[in-house]
Formats: sequence, C-alpha cells, structure tokens
Amino acid sequence: MSAGLVQDEDPNDPEVILRDLPERERAEFLRQYHEAVDAAHDPAGYRRLQRLLHAWRLTVIATSRAGYYEELEAVRGGTARTRPAEEVIPGWQKWLAAAQASSWPSYGADPPGVHG
Repeated sequence: MSAGLVQDEDPNDPEVILRDLPERERAEFLRQYHEAVDAAHDPAGYRRLQRLLHAWRLTVIATSRAGYYEELEAVRGGTARTRPAEEVIPGWQKWLAAAQASSWPSYGADPPGVHG
C-alpha cells in the first residue's frame, strides 16, 4: 500500500482566498491583489503582497461568520452595541501606550478611525 502525499492548503493562497470569499468581495480582492502583485516586482513590495493576502484571509474568516454583514452595517450606521477596549482587553492602556511609544505611525493626535 503506498501513501500519497497529503498537502494542507495554504490559507494565504490567492486561489483559496478567492474561492472562499463571498461573491460580493471578490472584485475588490482581485483589484487589490493585482495591484500588490505589480508592486511585488520590487523586493520591498513583496512584504506588502504577503500582508495583503493575510488580511484577505482574515476577511474570509470574518465574512464566514453568521451575521457579519448585519453587524458591519450596524457599526457603519452607529447602532452597533460596543464596549470600550479597556473594558474587554486586560492591560489595554499599557499595551496602547507601549505601541504608541515604539512604532505607532505619526498621524497627529489619534490614528485614523480613533477619536478620543
């Protein structure tokens, strides 16, 4: 009896991502993917491509959850039930201060999307 090679799928494989994405997300994925592939001809752009594929893999996971689009709409509409990060993430203020002190990009008073 011969054993064939069993290979796990790479979740960051663009074909796997495209297959697993909801139809409504595919055009945007392909647009961003093609742009990142073009930039990856430069060695510095390769890391961007890797980050993009990872981000879209996370999008596949998020969109597969029941109620994802409804919750997204609630966030956009300001009707989502939310709690401050410091209430649900132990040590949030220390983590945030460390991140800001070390490598947080300079956006002014707050990073994009964060309002004091």
